[in-house]
Amino acid sequence: MDVRENLPPAEILENLADFFKVFGDTTRIGILCALLQSEMCVQNLADTLGMSQSAISHQLRFLKQMKLVKSRREGKTVYYSLADGHIQTIIHQGMEHISE
Repeated sequence: MDVRENLPPAEILENLADFFKVFGDTTRIGILCALLQSEMCVQNLADTLGMSQSAISHQLRFLKQMKLVKSRREGKTVYYSLADGHIQTIIHQGMEHISE
């Protein structure tokens, strides 16, 4: 069996690597873990993580571009949540793996 025949195309591998790079930053992981608990606005996330709103907003923009979080507006406030159940599964499996 030729393993190369079953490898995804280079573009897919690159996209997958970019996806996993998102999880390589403690601030982004902290945001995702907080959003596992409930949807939150920037101020709530900043307070929870002990960071500035600016730093949180910067990371949320990146997470939104990568389709890991979604947002909804309620008046002047924007609330963020995980984009889908896949993100929750990835975080839970990662936590299980490092706990073994």
